[in-house]
Amino acid sequence: MANLKFLAPHGLHLRNLRGDLFGGVTAAVVALPLALAFGNAALGEGGAVYGLYGAVVVGFFAALFGGTPSQVSGPTGPMSVAVAGVVATLAALGVNQDLAAGELLPLVMAAVVLGGLFQILFGVLRLGRYVTLVPYSVVSGFMSGVGVIILLLQVGPFLGISTRGGVVASLTQLHQHFATSGGINPAALGIGVMTAAVVFLTPKTIAQRLPPPLLALVIITIVSLRWGEGLPRIGAIPEGGLRLVLPVVGDHWGALVQAGLILAVLGSIDSLLTSLVADSLTQTRHLSDRELIGQGIGNSLAGLFSGLPGAGATMRTVINVQSGGRTPLSGMIHSFVLLLLVLLKAGPISQIPNALLAGILAKVGIDIIDWNFLFRAHRISIKTAGVMYGVLLMTVFWDLIWAVLVGVFVANLMTVESITAYQLEGMEAQDRAAADSHLPVDEKALLDACDGHAMVFRLSGPLSFGAAKGISDRMSLVRNYKVLILDLSAVARLGVTAALALESMLNAAVGHKRHVFLIAPEGRVRERLERLNLQDRVTGDLSISRKVALQRAVELCRPS
Repeated sequence: MANLKFLAPHGLHLRNLRGDLFGGVTAAVVALPLALAFGNAALGEGGAVYGLYGAVVVGFFAALFGGTPSQVSGPTGPMSVAVAGVVATLAALGVNQDLAAGELLPLVMAAVVLGGLFQILFGVLRLGRYVTLVPYSVVSGFMSGVGVIILLLQVGPFLGISTRGGVVASLTQLHQHFATSGGINPAALGIGVMTAAVVFLTPKTIAQRLPPPLLALVIITIVSLRWGEGLPRIGAIPEGGLRLVLPVVGDHWGALVQAGLILAVLGSIDSLLTSLVADSLTQTRHLSDRELIGQGIGNSLAGLFSGLPGAGATMRTVINVQSGGRTPLSGMIHSFVLLLLVLLKAGPISQIPNALLAGILAKVGIDIIDWNFLFRAHRISIKTAGVMYGVLLMTVFWDLIWAVLVGVFVANLMTVESITAYQLEGMEAQDRAAADSHLPVDEKALLDACDGHAMVFRLSGPLSFGAAKGISDRMSLVRNYKVLILDLSAVARLGVTAALALESMLNAAVGHKRHVFLIAPEGRVRERLERLNLQDRVTGDLSISRKVALQRAVELCRPS
């Protein structure tokens, strides 16, 4: 019951009505062509309107219940790529991909509903803070991979060739098309080139007032009406508009649950990264778990209304903030404007060429690719570059989520290796005072007085499980000395594995009848050692100072 407070609308008031109105309307203008384009990219020909449905539903409810006040949500590049992957999976199971046949859409929407429910669960379990801990090399490789996927998926529509499914399936279909002496559609190619020219070459002075995607949508659609016959278009919008439709699961439970989990993880990462952008723009701090619940509610309801799943949309959020949007009202107004287009039947929408949407998405794909990091990652670190390029290739040719999981795993292993190397550098073992020793002059004299029969083993910094190997490697030194002094006074944190390695070293010393002094000032490190009862195996108290330990070592090292 404690988590039900997340369901209360957050920050909904009218203190910024003018700014929210301008922000919401401007975001809707930008969202319209993108929503249609993402719908086509995800579901193929005839899918554009479902992107629009998703923008309406996800945008409204994610704003109403989410935890990032200025964020605008809707279909995004990564989410459309993920849905395209769901379509490819269902096709492999024998599901008819023709939207008009009515077999594919209910199954996809079942996966969307499940994905939303998983997101709500993530928020209730307070997993939001972990999503943003993904290393930048993984995020960069993943986003660049998504950009490449979007570009490759637009090759067919750009040339007027119908393709469906993921990257491999689409490229295979293109190869088969040309292998059977199939040609390109010159009209589609011309529309695609003109669209690309508008979205890439519109002067900044114009772009600041009128978004290039919308400009291309209006101008090129009008031009295409005079272009001639045979140009693939969005087509008629399904009768009934936005209406509640129960999804269908059938015999595909396993595949749909897996697809829903993929959509949930991807949508969560996508949304929370955008939330960080919104925070930096507005100097506020989002509520990550609440945002996940809001996104989950929006996506679950989108699936019930045949809408494409969405996430926090970076470009729309930035435009909303720049236009004055600051509260959830701006995201809700954005959805209301798009809803009007749905309710007005929007006849001209059916005449939009698919090649036009492909041209718009080509710009989106290029913008998503992290060009800045892509070409200089190797200068920073070869290993980091390897992780980034590996994630990029796995994202494009294997699986979105597995690419992230494998990337995070490898990146964390590399981090542990780096931290371990640093920790081992701080492990100083010495039996005689050296010129560069960190010991004070009086302690150096005491160590020299032991005549090589005592060893001071100094550890510093946080000791994780990676440091355990370094401790174990030095265990063989124990038998060579009469007295062992373990100095943990500079250790800030002691992991369980490292503590157990110290215990093994003490046991080895006791087994060889050696004297051991363990120095651990009062605090969390000493508490952990005391829980292991290590104070029972040492000479003296844990609070002993290093100087006192060396004084007693001199006495113990004297010939009897």
